[in-house]
Amino acid sequence: MCEVCGCSSPDDHGALAAEPPGATALADLHYGHGPAGVTVSGLSQARTITLQADVLGANQQLADRNRAHFLAHGVRAINLLSSPGSGKTTLLCATVAALRARAPGLPLAVIEGDQQTRLDADRIRAAGAPAIQVNTGRGCHLDAQMVADAFARLDLHAHGHHHGPDPDHVHVQGHGHGHHHHGGLHAAQALLFIENVGNLVCPALWDLGEAAKVVILSVTEGADKPLKYPDMFAAARLMVINKVDLLPYVDFDVGRCIELARRVNPAIEVLQLSATRGDGLQDWTDWLLRDQGEPALLPAVAVQDDAATLRARIAVLEAQVTALQERA
Repeated sequence: MCEVCGCSSPDDHGALAAEPPGATALADLHYGHGPAGVTVSGLSQARTITLQADVLGANQQLADRNRAHFLAHGVRAINLLSSPGSGKTTLLCATVAALRARAPGLPLAVIEGDQQTRLDADRIRAAGAPAIQVNTGRGCHLDAQMVADAFARLDLHAHGHHHGPDPDHVHVQGHGHGHHHHGGLHAAQALLFIENVGNLVCPALWDLGEAAKVVILSVTEGADKPLKYPDMFAAARLMVINKVDLLPYVDFDVGRCIELARRVNPAIEVLQLSATRGDGLQDWTDWLLRDQGEPALLPAVAVQDDAATLRARIAVLEAQVTALQERA
């Protein structure tokens, strides 16, 4: 699994926060209170911080390249994130059908991330959109290089059709010419959906070059997920509460969920829908097409903001490394 994400199991070498005075044998254990925010078996906090900066920094360079590539070709990428079983693929299938009906000339494509199988990509193709399956093996998330490799097999910026016997090498009918410019960049003319590996932890850290992260939370999960997995909800622009058709049968407080999400991320937008029954699909496609038509969401300032955020984070990590070295 991914040590940078903290997926390794800590052992007695892990760095725990000091236990408070009077702690009992039943006191909670907190492995995320060290300077690195995570404990990795066999690695000091300083070494973990260095690895995070190195690995995430290298990924960020690739993500920025992806983002520039998407922008240059008028492609708006949406990174869909959730725990397993939230309904991401079902929502994508319904989205493809809704957009085909509402905006039949809009080029669409999907990059599907899973540990194994091509089941979800097959479902997307059956729904009418080109899809590339990316299997990560034991990996717990997609990274920017995986997305770049998959995008290279999709043609969202030139006229083309599927060719050859390989169903994974897919071309999408696009506009090709006549891109609209905004500040020297192309406005979005196509949508690329990236369905990340089902996981509410690791994918939050990894920029893929997307224009927006969308976290999907089903009502069959707990309404307290935003507090349990704050990094994911802090990173998302939109939270989709899915499977609302099941609300009469589950104990899920929608208002409480939205309150907690906005406690973590005051700017997060929220939509409620049912991918199977169709509730809220109009609002969802409105959101996609609204952002699709607003170049202000896409230009270089967004890239600069993401890069600035990473640089600030690296600066903090470097300062923490220095402090730890001085204490050693």
